[in-house]
This record gives sequence, C-alpha cells and structure tokens, in this order.
Amino acid sequence: MLDILNTCSAWLGAGQPFAVATIVSATGSVPRGVGTAMAVNADGEVVGSLSGGCVEGAVYNACRETMESATVRREQFGYSDSDAFAVGLTCGGVLDILIQPVYPQGHPGQQLDLAGLARLAETGQDIPAAIIRRLDGGRLTGVVVLAPQDFPSTADAGHLEALIQDSTAAHGAAAQIQAMLSTGQTGVLRLSPNRDVCGDDYISLLVETRLPPPRLLIFGANDFSAALVRTGKLLGYHVTLCDARQAFTSAGRYPGADEVVVAQPHRYLEAEAGQDRLDARTVICVLTHDVKFDIPLLELALTLPVQYVGAMGSRRSHAQRVESLQALGVDEEQLSRLHSPIGLDLGAVTPEEVAVSIMAEIIAGRNQHRTAQPLSRSTGPIHPEAVHPEAVHPARNPSEPPISQSGVSSWI
Repeated sequence: MLDILNTCSAWLGAGQPFAVATIVSATGSVPRGVGTAMAVNADGEVVGSLSGGCVEGAVYNACRETMESATVRREQFGYSDSDAFAVGLTCGGVLDILIQPVYPQGHPGQQLDLAGLARLAETGQDIPAAIIRRLDGGRLTGVVVLAPQDFPSTADAGHLEALIQDSTAAHGAAAQIQAMLSTGQTGVLRLSPNRDVCGDDYISLLVETRLPPPRLLIFGANDFSAALVRTGKLLGYHVTLCDARQAFTSAGRYPGADEVVVAQPHRYLEAEAGQDRLDARTVICVLTHDVKFDIPLLELALTLPVQYVGAMGSRRSHAQRVESLQALGVDEEQLSRLHSPIGLDLGAVTPEEVAVSIMAEIIAGRNQHRTAQPLSRSTGPIHPEAVHPEAVHPARNPSEPPISQSGVSSWI
C-alpha cells in the first residue's frame, strides 16, 4: 500500500475498516505487476487499481466479503476458452491476488502493525521505505522498514525472524531482501526452511520497496527543456535544470522543475557525482547543442554509472561530437552509451513532441525493450514477464509459475 497508503491511513484514522487486494503473482498479458494494490473501505469507497478495469468488479466484491468475514483469502483471476467472460480478465493472463481485511486498533481480527504503518504514512512518498509480509500460512503480519539502506538493523533482524519463525531462513532471507531494497525491487521470495532438503514446504515473502524518485538532469535552458521538465515530472522524476547562462534560467520559466541551477554544466555534474547524488537510475539529457558546454559535459557523463546519457542535435552535430570526444580519449565502449541524436524516431517536431520521443527512448531502455514499435505490428505478450532467480534456495514446485518482480511499489 505504499502508493495508496495516505488514503488508507486516513480511513484508519477515521475508524474505517477496509480490505486491501494485492497482486502477488502475474502471468500472461496483465497490465500491472506484483505489488500493485487496490483497497475498498466499509462505505464502498475505492482507491487504486489492479488491472485497469478487467477484474475490479470481482475484486471489489471479494474485498467486501473479506471485511465481513474477517478472514484473509487468496483469489486467482484468469480465463480459459470456455469461460473467457466469467471472471472478467478478458485481455488474457492470470492474476494471483491476496485480499486482507484491515481494522482500526483493538479489533480482534487485526493482524497488521498499525503503529508501523502510521509511521510509514508520516514519512512522505519521497522517503525510502519497505514492507515485508509473509504470504504462506500463519499470521500475515508485516515488517515495516523505514531505512532500507541500513537493512538489516538489529531491530529489523529481530522482526524478520519473528515473521519467518525460522532463524536459519531469516538469516538467508536478509541478504536477498537487502539486494531488493537497494534497487527498489518489489517481488516475492520463496525460502526453504531446510537448507539440506529440497521440497515444496517453502516460506513465501512479499517484499515491497519504495525509493526516492529517480533523477532527470536536463542541461540547457530552452523551450525543449521546458517541455522535457513537464514530461519528466509527469513520469515521476525529480527534475533538475542546469544552464550556465543566468538570463535563460529564471525559475518562472520552468515552474515544474524541482531545481533550477545556474552553473557550468560539467562542474555541476562533477559536484553531484562527487557527493554520490547520482545512481543507476539517473537520466542525463544534454539539450544545449553548444560544443563549449556539451563536450566537457559528455566527456564526464559517459564515465558515470547512470542509466541514460542523451544529447540533442543533428547527425552532423553528433559526428562532430564523437570526433571531439575521441580526441579527448573517450573510448568506443563509452561512446556506445551516448544516445545521439536523442529520442525515438516519432516524427516529433514541437518541443512537446520531442520531449515525448526522449522519454519514450528512456522508458524503452529502462525496460530493456530495444525493439520499440507499434503494438499492432508486433506479436507475443504485450507485457512480457520479468523472471528473476529464486532467492536463498533454488527449489520450487515446477507446477507453479516462475517468480516475477516489478518496479511497482505498493503495499500488502
């Protein structure tokens, strides 16, 4: 519930019980990933969405029933050729959904750490956080982690052992969870409680994480930058605009930017890198197409472990940039990371269209989707499943779907 926590916390504060439904497994053509949540309160109000409309009606009814029965349930939504419209998931795929009632403090059916959830709600959406819950049997309580970068602390280790009820499995799980928290992954871990015997008696944990928004650094103050600021904010980035020219960098021209900086671009980037403010999710877009700014900036940017480095300009400008960078000692491997001319070929002309083409290329690269093309002209699943290695122990029931993880950060 990391993305719908504020609404749900308000319900609890008003004494309103609710039920929350969370995707714990998703296969086939389903639009949302593991960890996506939807909640329904006692008055029938809804927050969140699981499938864009395909199964919401059935899940809504299941949530209401769960609140009345005060029991946790697990439902699977999918279809076969004979009952394609019976369960509502007509676009294909299978969703495995956990539905759990949540009551105000003092209710005998309450199983969650409400104090921990309240603290989590107070931290704000840009603060790193995580929730770890057990899915198989027992009390479906959760461990709230407010400092994922420090996991596992002594307190976290104790809570995790209490959740798993097996010290050996808890010790092994901690390393796997730490890796997921460091990259903001959300997914299901299956742990064997017995290191010596492989079998089906595993422990299932749903790990949900939230990291601060990724950074989008835009260099160059112009109309294309202004459009990219707006598009980047829409997609959830923390946006910084930097230009060395004072006259072009008034904050009023870029009202959506989180920061507007007047500085030599390569000096600013050097300072940010030196203070560890960049990471593997950082995006750098160079829109100045002025060699006195571009070349020193790109020379540095191509050495940094960021997700994306793009530069605006014609193919002729790109060829000149490459020649200048090579003269400075930038090698072929580093040059291969440069996206120039910037963006996907959408026939974009206006600043707004160019901003869409740039963000489309960034999204495709982030998702390792190298063949961006119209869905109407492609085949295969629309939403290919991301399969990740098993955690702690390789044993898994072959009849079960593979473990999948997604970048969606939600709760329960």
